[in-house]
Amino acid sequence: MNKLNNRGQALVEYVLIITLIVVVAISAVKIFGGRLKDSITKTSCELIGEKYQEGSKAGEGTCK
Repeated sequence: MNKLNNRGQALVEYVLIITLIVVVAISAVKIFGGRLKDSITKTSCELIGEKYQEGSKAGEGTCK
């Protein structure tokens, strides 16, 4: 009976760790998502030979 309780406890610990990792990952995307989108847009503008135009907010840049 004791072995079963330890397995359940370990499972709960794994679920809590995974939940923490997911929360941190979502927070990082929310914080840095616009900047990441701008850097990808800058690179794609250079590849197609257009000029990058910065947007009013992070993530709103375009190629012109």
